[in-house]
Amino acid sequence: MNLASHVVKSAWAQPDRAALRLGDDIVTYRTLDRRTARMAQLLRDRGMKPGDRVGLMLTDTPEFAVAYFGVLRAGGVVVPMNFLLKSREVAYHLGDSGARLLFAWHAFADEARAGAQQVGAEAVIVDPGGFDELPASGTSCDDVTDRHEDDTAVVLYTSGTTGEPKGAELTHANLTRNCDIVANELLGLTPDDVIYGGLPLFHAFGQTCNLNATVASGACLTLLPRFDAEKTLAMLADHGVTVFAGVPTIFSRLLRQPDKDAYDVSRLRLSLSGGAAMQVQVLRDFQDAFHCVVLEGYGLSETSPVASFNTLQEGPRPGSVGTPIQGVEMRVVGDDGKDVPQGEVGEIAIRGHNVMKGYWHRPEETAAAMRGGWFHTGDLGRVDQDGFFWIVGRSKDMIIRGGNNVYPSEIEAVLYEHPAVAEAAVIGLPDPDLGEEVGAAVVLRPGARTTVEELRAYVKDRVAAYMYPRKVWITDALPKGPTGKILKRDIVPPAASGRQ
Repeated sequence: MNLASHVVKSAWAQPDRAALRLGDDIVTYRTLDRRTARMAQLLRDRGMKPGDRVGLMLTDTPEFAVAYFGVLRAGGVVVPMNFLLKSREVAYHLGDSGARLLFAWHAFADEARAGAQQVGAEAVIVDPGGFDELPASGTSCDDVTDRHEDDTAVVLYTSGTTGEPKGAELTHANLTRNCDIVANELLGLTPDDVIYGGLPLFHAFGQTCNLNATVASGACLTLLPRFDAEKTLAMLADHGVTVFAGVPTIFSRLLRQPDKDAYDVSRLRLSLSGGAAMQVQVLRDFQDAFHCVVLEGYGLSETSPVASFNTLQEGPRPGSVGTPIQGVEMRVVGDDGKDVPQGEVGEIAIRGHNVMKGYWHRPEETAAAMRGGWFHTGDLGRVDQDGFFWIVGRSKDMIIRGGNNVYPSEIEAVLYEHPAVAEAAVIGLPDPDLGEEVGAAVVLRPGARTTVEELRAYVKDRVAAYMYPRKVWITDALPKGPTGKILKRDIVPPAASGRQ
């Protein structure tokens, strides 16, 4: 088994169809096959052996796909890295994974070189089309290196919100099965589909649901290296996008575009959301504005990433992340590891073909996460009588106010229903009497006007007395990660005062 076999199969079936598109530049499957074969030979010429790790610090361009599948084709292990990492972080990723070679995008050459030098690795700087200029002896390697299904294909580093990032080892079987389920069972992709590629490819969501699912189905992935709402709408119209994938903040930004109705997006048949909980109001507004179904799903880097999804067959259930995908089991458990009563909140635990092999060279952390043969996610959720799962937040994000549990997602859902609110994030603030107090940071829609008093009262009227945010502040923007996910750990409330 080798995940890169999808490139060869699609190239054999439809060599002249577009595999990747960036603006007006198109890479056919024949070209992608040839370039990845050449990349594999280049790596072998440099002494890479099966199982060796190779770092990729590349933007969402065809070069990422060429390097990604080229490394896999040669039997190597891909270590995808955020191209915005600083030298210290680059050194950590390379040093921890043992990668001796790094392909880095030219715009970030200084940080890449400095980080690689710290750990004795080599940084190869890549320009647009630059792989064609890299020397490789002899002819390209047309074969695909045989790998066992349990061999590691990708080491994907987690965000490291609770200490140093850990590398999740995803196998060829993990990723192949996950992308096949996404492509065939969830999205029903065909070679006629055009998938919007605005998710970072170094992220699990972008790799599986965009790159791998597209190539496995012989469809076309149209790339946008940096999200821009106006450019996205133009791409949806001009490139005839049929499937749109994004995180909730991207959906919100498209809804806020004043001229969104001017674009012909009639080919759009399906959208999928992941990476964070989507507010029901945003989902419904997007479906109404763009006339397509929105399917919300759930997963983590450690689960390749898809674990559950709403489906067209069962019908989406707004606010829910659906049911487990085929071959995957999910439970809601308490601190004792036993199932909590139906409808009650507990920790989500997962097992199945999608769960990682373990954390790279971290047996203790692996054992702690895989207690009893189940991967314990750290996410809090509940399951209803029909088997649909609902995520209420991370266990570390839960606010305990005076002994009462407050789940931020429930407060955020109410705030998003307010007509003036574009984005909201609820966090716990230290309080000497209650332990924690509920705080809410809010971004308003363009041109909207309201007050913190009105927002506070709006929520107070709709939730239990202990839940509404006593401290509310309006800000111009919320901090976000590379996928557009709101980073609550980076939210800094204004200086304490009588009112915000």
